[in-house]
Amino acid sequence: MRRPPPTLAAGRAPDARPGIHRGIVALALGLATLTAFAACDLGPVPEPAEEPTAITRGVSAPPAADPTEIHVSQRIGSMTTEQKVAALVMVHVPGTDAAAIRAVIDAHELGGVILMGDNMAGDPAATLELTSGLSADTGLPLLTAIDQEGGIVRRLPGDGWPAGRALQGANPQAVEEAFADRSALVASAGVLVNFGVVADIEIGSGSFIGPRTLGATPEAAAERVAAAVRGEKGRALSTLKHFPGHGASPDDSHVSIPTSGASLAEWRATHAVPFAAGIEAGAPLVMTGHLRFDSVSPLPASLSPTWIRILRDELAFDGVIVTDDLLMLQRSGDARYRDPIENGVRALAAGNDLLLYVLPGDPSTVGFEAGALVDALVAAVASGRVDEADVDDSLRRVLTLRRAASGESGPYRDCGPKCLGESPRARDTA
Repeated sequence: MRRPPPTLAAGRAPDARPGIHRGIVALALGLATLTAFAACDLGPVPEPAEEPTAITRGVSAPPAADPTEIHVSQRIGSMTTEQKVAALVMVHVPGTDAAAIRAVIDAHELGGVILMGDNMAGDPAATLELTSGLSADTGLPLLTAIDQEGGIVRRLPGDGWPAGRALQGANPQAVEEAFADRSALVASAGVLVNFGVVADIEIGSGSFIGPRTLGATPEAAAERVAAAVRGEKGRALSTLKHFPGHGASPDDSHVSIPTSGASLAEWRATHAVPFAAGIEAGAPLVMTGHLRFDSVSPLPASLSPTWIRILRDELAFDGVIVTDDLLMLQRSGDARYRDPIENGVRALAAGNDLLLYVLPGDPSTVGFEAGALVDALVAAVASGRVDEADVDDSLRRVLTLRRAASGESGPYRDCGPKCLGESPRARDTA
């Protein structure tokens, strides 16, 4: 499936702090003009005539190209297919040794890392030491992410602000303040992305997702989801989860494939509403869940081209789509999803931009090896199963986030053999 070129109109986050995060302000400017770049003339603009003729009167000069777009386009043009698909993979590597984590990332030139509880060495300052040692390229920092919803789902210590169900009765201003404080904590640890805004609705009692939701009706959830995104803006890159809505089923997607009989029309009137509000508020990422709506698609949303089209076309989301942990599909017990490598290929083919794997200490115990995943993705592109133009579109979205976070605005400069020498995978395949 060929998707239209990204404009990334959603997901504008202003700057918040020095260092790696000072460049997030550039995201608001760079994301809005990606489409304009493709049509823009980069040549010199002639001086206007002193007395415009009827032919030239009212004709404006083409808009200036955004430096982030230029850098990203040049970067993509310099990458091999192997490098492109690897940059669309985010993994968890256990432990607090930054060098060991970076070795895994660099060996395969992966695009991101998610921090879990076993990566916490202490307070946020200790985590900052770890995250500061993960990126070799200051011009294109690694995407670092964390689950910091607050309440029962939090990785960083020191998060005592209300969250989830505790905010269901709060006014939107209180929600915004709680998420502003929470995302400031995330930023202080050197983490760029917070997988922290639950846009699901609590429907009925006893559901797995219920305690983590911000509302029990579409309208209440939407109001508070939008407030949470506003609160995080400029501090962390917000992620709405779990699209298309975990509240449609009481089951736990960590160990099953929650299924709903809701029709598409019913979904539009209920579960879609908070996601639409969060997108309108500027959330730059949406996480697809391993959730099945049988009347819409026979596949979990994370593997469903139908749901990706709905997210792109109906909700007009142009930001980064990241899967929930793909190992959860394997743990569901459904034999169709027991191969984590195949699940990654299917997720990319469906239209996700970023593939998430929360790996154990020994990935081989779950049948995963990063190099094997990269090879499988390259083969899928070569066979036409995954459209290379779609890979480039996904890469443009992901690299735009990373470049904007760098705070740099100059042209891309390929460091050549020096960079190749820093990549163990490049050395092994040279």
